[in-house]
Amino acid sequence: MNKRPLILVTNDDGITAPGLRTLIEVMKTIGDVVVVAPDSPQSAMGHAITVNSTLYVEEVQIDPDGSIEYSCSGTPADCVKLAVKQVLKRRPDLCVSGINHGSNSSINIIYSGTMSAAIEAGIEGIPAIGFSLCDYKWSANFEACKDFVKTITKNVLQHGLPKGVVLNVNIPNLPKNDIKGIKICRQAKANWEEEFDKRTNPNGRDYYWLAGKFVNLDQGDDTDIWALENGYVAVVPAQFDLTAHHFIDNLKTWNLND
Repeated sequence: MNKRPLILVTNDDGITAPGLRTLIEVMKTIGDVVVVAPDSPQSAMGHAITVNSTLYVEEVQIDPDGSIEYSCSGTPADCVKLAVKQVLKRRPDLCVSGINHGSNSSINIIYSGTMSAAIEAGIEGIPAIGFSLCDYKWSANFEACKDFVKTITKNVLQHGLPKGVVLNVNIPNLPKNDIKGIKICRQAKANWEEEFDKRTNPNGRDYYWLAGKFVNLDQGDDTDIWALENGYVAVVPAQFDLTAHHFIDNLKTWNLND
């Protein structure tokens, strides 16, 4: 009899987030689940890790079945590191992160705590997927995500992923019957046009609120933004090698050693 896969589940919205609870529910139908997730929201933490303070991991029981989970005081990347090095009895077959409350498409992957957890698992050589629903509300309905999450997860377990590659999956905020299917995409070229709202507190000290708008600079029909805008689940294979390989030969022509 084949052994059920061991699946590490984490996120950046915190261990009580509805998106995480949905992901746990789906993963329990596929394999044996171990949850190591932040004890509080860690959105937009990027790939931050804790180096100047202590880390704590506590056993908690949240689901009615009484299963043990682990609540971590650190970042999503910390959660994966601690899971692999301290919590798990054996190496996981897969790491899934999410389901995030909000999009992590395009440039958002850089800032995403959800994807940083998946990328950290990838660095450890563990196949990994980050899942996000394009709805930022805490009360978001994740029902339409379940079948897509299950399908993509089973395919990753069956086929594996190349070394250094993780999947960034974004699901449009639509009823299940209105989602047209799954598209394999590239990351769209887009950015945030940011503004800072400057205010002054009652003590006369200035403070700032980050604001701005998301601007899509890419008109291609093969991007994650296009897929989401047209009713598809967007799947982008992402890598953590940030080398600009196309520029290496050009850079070698510079007079850097003169």
